[in-house]
Amino acid sequence: MLKKVGTDTAGIPLTDDVDTQINQEDAIKYWSSTAPTVDGMLGGFPQVSSIDLRGSLAFLTKLQRASKQHPTTKLLTRVVDCGAGIGRITTGLLVDVAETVDIVEPVKEFTDRFEALEEYKVLKEKGKIGDIIVQGLQTWTPVRNYSVIWNQWCLCQLKDKQVIDYLRRCTPYLEPGGWIITKENVLRGLEDQDEFDKLDSSVLRSETKFKHLFEEAGLKIVATQYQKGFPADLYPVRMWALQAK
Repeated sequence: MLKKVGTDTAGIPLTDDVDTQINQEDAIKYWSSTAPTVDGMLGGFPQVSSIDLRGSLAFLTKLQRASKQHPTTKLLTRVVDCGAGIGRITTGLLVDVAETVDIVEPVKEFTDRFEALEEYKVLKEKGKIGDIIVQGLQTWTPVRNYSVIWNQWCLCQLKDKQVIDYLRRCTPYLEPGGWIITKENVLRGLEDQDEFDKLDSSVLRSETKFKHLFEEAGLKIVATQYQKGFPADLYPVRMWALQAK
């Protein structure tokens, strides 16, 4: 979810001592009470959805143009949208670049909403949508290989060790040359301490912290860039493409 600088989404000053405060049950309660709409998924900034999707597509296209295994001339075999919400990224990006998209999302209200859409039914019949898994990333382990494991605004719901363990579980299930792609809000200071958002029980991390987590998970950064075009009063959003060292 997008967030304004300096306060959490309820206007409460952010706090540190984060890892001990993150609670996935609290997060599920919050998200279960959130409207299953693009506005709800983006924290009240639905107008940036198209900008976000274009930025993600440009980032992925750049990766594919440099890849022998996954060129832009053919569809990615299978990808997974982790923390998929109501399928905004699945339908707005991933189904256009992949043969099949799996979904992992812990909030059943969101997957129910997605499955009720006529668009879902059409995509499912065409084989573009694969498995829908209602489960949190802190416990999920892939059961098949993926060209891309896409994580956007979801690692912020995990404790540091959960992030590391999750990425370690995912790495063996990357197809050769595939990527774990992470897209998250970041603090403006490279060395800033983590900050806790009580409203949705999430964490804001610095770029340095993310690099440390990736390193601990045994991953290397093969590409990274900021999302461009978002309002200036929002936290920066950075994308990383990760592969095993």
